[in-house]
Amino acid sequence: MTSVRQVQVTFDCASPRAVADFWKAALGYVDPPHPPDPEDTWAACQDPEGVGPRLYFQRVPEAKAAKNRVHLDVRVATGVPGPERLAAPEASASRLAALGARRGTLLLADGENESCQNMFDVEGNEFCLD
Repeated sequence: MTSVRQVQVTFDCASPRAVADFWKAALGYVDPPHPPDPEDTWAACQDPEGVGPRLYFQRVPEAKAAKNRVHLDVRVATGVPGPERLAAPEASASRLAALGARRGTLLLADGENESCQNMFDVEGNEFCLD
């Protein structure tokens, strides 16, 4: 069996460039080397180090209607103990809210799962800061 070397995460959206710009700012990603689509039917961004997955955004006619079945976890506090474990997602949530994200529910650690801040990007796609 051939091993998978790359993963691309695809988002259906109304405004691909706007959603791509949000995620570029959120993750420190950059535009890929090809020219942008002047019709705004698609956009993409990628990890400048080539480590994280490429994100691809495609325009679709229908609006988002339900909770995402797949979402991104943005790991902003990996390995951070104690009170700082909540401070890192809080700082990221404030920064991303200034970019157009909305806060959802703050899920506190329960002994099994770590704390995480549920968020929504500029088109309402869920993601978590943990």
